[in-house]
Amino acid sequence: MMVIDNKFTFGQEVYLKTDEDQKKRIVTMMKITCSGEITYQLSCGTSYADHYEFEITDKVDIIAKTTN
Repeated sequence: MMVIDNKFTFGQEVYLKTDEDQKKRIVTMMKITCSGEITYQLSCGTSYADHYEFEITDKVDIIAKTTN
């Protein structure tokens, strides 16, 4: 049996750590490999992209957002 230890859940609002605009994204899909690695599909408006857990945070970076 495999236990999936996901940090983020479907529908959760998240941000990319490297996004200077700190656009809000929503978790719309999780892809899990046989080794247990998770990538998350994040949607922002009509676009979406896959990201690793270490790229994502659930807190907006106010400094990044206000200095650009």
